[in-house]
Amino acid sequence: MGLFNRLFGSQRPTSREVAKSRLQLVLVHDRVDLSPQKMQTLKDELISTISKYVEIDVEGMQVNLTQNGRQCRLTADIPILSARPKR
Repeated sequence: MGLFNRLFGSQRPTSREVAKSRLQLVLVHDRVDLSPQKMQTLKDELISTISKYVEIDVEGMQVNLTQNGRQCRLTADIPILSARPKR
């Protein structure tokens, strides 16, 4: 089974990869100067605004900051359950 997993890439990330990813996340948050409280407020406001138009899966929502070179990027993965009916 180990050979099968290695061939088809369904292996878990190593602890080194996980630690590197976490460190990058911390560095991006520091550079953008977004505290965890501000990040949560941003997420709550996104939920409030988007929920006016579509029904979303709040538990499945992910908001992330990433950095590519000198550019920081805010990405939101928001599962949509259904469109809200027109009022």
